Amino acid sequence: MGYSLPDTCAACCSRSLCPHSYQEAPTIPGLVGQSVADGEQSSSPCSAQQGLASRVACSAILMYTFCTDCWLIAVLYFTWLAFDWNTPKKGGRRSQWVRNWAVWRYFRDYFPIQLVKTHNLLTTRNYIFGYHPHGIMGLGAFCNFSTEATEVSKKFPGIRPYLATLAGNFRMPVLREYLMSGGICPVNRDTIDYLLSKNGSGNAIIIVVGGAAESLSSMPGKNAVTLRNRKGFVKLALRHGADLVPIYSFGENEVYKQVIFEEGSWGRWVQKKFQKYIGFAPCIFHGRGLFSSDTWGLVPYSKPITTVVGEPITIPKLEHPTQQDIDLYHSMYMEALVKLFDKHKTKFGLPETEVLEVN
Repeated sequence: MGYSLPDTCAACCSRSLCPHSYQEAPTIPGLVGQSVADGEQSSSPCSAQQGLASRVACSAILMYTFCTDCWLIAVLYFTWLAFDWNTPKKGGRRSQWVRNWAVWRYFRDYFPIQLVKTHNLLTTRNYIFGYHPHGIMGLGAFCNFSTEATEVSKKFPGIRPYLATLAGNFRMPVLREYLMSGGICPVNRDTIDYLLSKNGSGNAIIIVVGGAAESLSSMPGKNAVTLRNRKGFVKLALRHGADLVPIYSFGENEVYKQVIFEEGSWGRWVQKKFQKYIGFAPCIFHGRGLFSSDTWGLVPYSKPITTVVGEPITIPKLEHPTQQDIDLYHSMYMEALVKLFDKHKTKFGLPETEVLEVN
């Protein structure tokens, strides 16, 4: 996020996971794991703004503590932070207590959010989940995989889900502790390699593949994914022999409305300039008001979100996969995602004629 990729990286699913360069981007991070291609940002424009606000709030609170009689607490915390700096790269410290907070059940019931299991997952395998579509905030991804509100651990016993987000979030004091407690991990090479090769089996890393491009085109009534040129996550799966699991979240695009700027318009030009020089592209979106559904606000609309976890695609372990290998399994993944959408679309309010647009 915030720097350009060479043309050879156009097929990568994320800058952090780019097979040509695993350098982490200097970012202003969001809270949900995202991905990029063609030099786009690693977080959605909207979640990036949310993440920036969280970072500012955490910094302000900590700086204030230094100026009070509780300054020793801040000193002790920073000392601890120095020793604990690399913990997020090794899977963090998830807390079942935090993941089971009652507030997550209220959050689930507001929409409501539902997690649908279609196939069993083997605890002897590792997985990369591709989450689609991004939506504005990726609320389904957060609720289903960073909390136990939809009982993900009961539906997939022995599987440890890790929702991938930007590494910059874990440099922020206090916020990093909360993220780790929910089982959220940095989306960078060190972390992914560790979880898929040195953390045993039964790990499932959730990557929101569409990233900013998908988010900027998110709107109610539209079922479209940005996937055709996102292949970095497939290369990762091949390098580690991690099975790929397509996920489609029906209703993710329904909870917010946004102003869509067409390519070539002044609005899209401004978004791209912000994305290039600041690290995120601002978007204009709204939900309902806090006290009335008839007014505009930032509260998401109460629309059902149903996240369907598809059948895993068995992936062989190839230390040096060729482009032909990557293209083969990427095409299999796209086909599986479309089949998943077509099989379940009528169950969740879509007509039989609805077609998933794959860009």
